[in-house]
Amino acid sequence: MPISGAAIKALARRLIFSNSPRLFFVTIIFVLLTTTISLVSINLPGTVRGADIVARLVDGAAISFAILFTNFRPYGVFFGILLLLIQPIINFGYRNYCLKITNKRKTTFKDLLVGIVLFTKVMTIFFVTTAIILLWSILLIIPGIVVSYKYRLAYYILLDDPKKSALQCIKESTIIMHGVKLDLFTIDVSFIGWYFLYITLILPFPFNIIVLLLALWLTPYYGLTQTLFYTERINSITN
Repeated sequence: MPISGAAIKALARRLIFSNSPRLFFVTIIFVLLTTTISLVSINLPGTVRGADIVARLVDGAAISFAILFTNFRPYGVFFGILLLLIQPIINFGYRNYCLKITNKRKTTFKDLLVGIVLFTKVMTIFFVTTAIILLWSILLIIPGIVVSYKYRLAYYILLDDPKKSALQCIKESTIIMHGVKLDLFTIDVSFIGWYFLYITLILPFPFNIIVLLLALWLTPYYGLTQTLFYTERINSITN
C-alpha cells in the first residue's frame, strides 16, 4: 500500500534531524551557489537586469522591446545563459545527496558534483523535458503542468542507474508517474504555505538570518520529501 504524503513528509523531517549538522552544511553550499548564480546571471553587464524590469512593472510602466534591449549585448546574454545552465547540474547534485540520505548510504560534499560526471545526460534531460513542457504550456497551462509531473522522476532514475540514457530515464519517469501525478501535486501544494512565508520574508529583507534559516530548513525538507516519494514509488512497483 502506497505511503501517504503526510507520512512521507514526517519521514523527511526525521531524516533532516538524523543527518544534521552535515546536511545543513551541504544545504548552505547549495543555497549560496544557486542564489549567487541567479543574482549574477541577471546582473551581468550587457544583459537585461531582471530587477529593473520588475521595478518598472511594479511602477506601472509599460515594458517595450526598446526597454528590454537597452542593455542587450551578445556576450552578456551568452554568459548569463551559461550560468543558468549550471543550475540543473547543481540541482542534480543536491538530488543525489538527498537520495543517498534516503537510501542510508554514506554522503560526502563531493556528492554535489556528480552532475559534472553525468553532464551530457543531465543537460539532455533538462533540454528535452523543458522543451516539451514549454510547448504544452504554450498550448494550454494545465496540460503543461500535467506533463511536467510526468518527467519529475527522470533525474532520480538516472542517479539510480547512470548507465541508462537520458531518453530512457524520461520514458521510465512517464511510466512510473502514471496514476500518481495527483499524489505528487498534492504534496507540492502542501508546501505552498512554507514558500509563501519565504517569499513574504525575502522580498522586503533579501539578506537576513531568518530568511537563511528558513531556506536551510525548507530546502532539505522539500528535497527529501521529493526523494522519498520517488523511493516509495519504486518500492511499491517492485514489491
